[in-house]
Amino acid sequence: MKVGDIEVIPVRDGVGVEVAAEILGRPGVADPWACHAEHLGADGTLELPLGGFCVRTGDRVVLVDAGIGAGEYGTYVGGNLLASLHAHGITPGDVTDVVFTHLHFDHVGWASQDGRVVFPNATHRAHRADWEYFVTGPTATAAAIDKLTPIEPQLALFDTDFTVAPGLDARHVPGHTPGTTIYVVSAGGQRALLLGDVAHSVVQLSERDWQVIWDIDPVAASAVRNRIADEVADTEDLVAAAHFPDLRFGRVISTDGPRRFVAV
Repeated sequence: MKVGDIEVIPVRDGVGVEVAAEILGRPGVADPWACHAEHLGADGTLELPLGGFCVRTGDRVVLVDAGIGAGEYGTYVGGNLLASLHAHGITPGDVTDVVFTHLHFDHVGWASQDGRVVFPNATHRAHRADWEYFVTGPTATAAAIDKLTPIEPQLALFDTDFTVAPGLDARHVPGHTPGTTIYVVSAGGQRALLLGDVAHSVVQLSERDWQVIWDIDPVAASAVRNRIADEVADTEDLVAAAHFPDLRFGRVISTDGPRRFVAV
């Protein structure tokens, strides 16, 4: 995918499987997926691709999210992110920046492996609110501490919106987690928004009041999701998220009915 002269590459790491009605839907509705069954397997499961996006801009190679990592984690399986990068001629040493949309386990998996930093030359960037929530504060977990403390010598925390690299900007949108951040790619009059877990399914861009069980602040998360979807609706702006099918980009369309995601 090209945004102006900036290249944005989806990099697949693996896949997770969830029972859709148990994780995502309209509160109080027994079968929220009845009108969206085409997105599910025959057994009512939802496949969640795992991975991230690599942005090549100028002399920078920026990895947005780092997948789940090598191995199996219940119904989640990873291990392919480095091979996905290699298929595009990118080695771990080539990556100049690793930026996180948030610090849930399926977005930081390749930050370190067996206590060693995977991307040795990269500055790793995370929002301070998420670092405190997952790593240093009272809500920290042992898994997050083990995974993320190895990157501390290469860590740059931020607490304001900023420009990561030419044509790549960070925008804080708390709700899913305290530090959730989207990354906006812009060049040549074009834009693409990398949403992280602002949305887990394209259906959430149609259904204004759906919630996912992993949103720490469901009200704020819903407001953010709708604000972004309304911002890009019926424009040429593209959106993508790490859990959308095939990590595909698409546009939000609202003509002739409710908002909907249309892949490009």
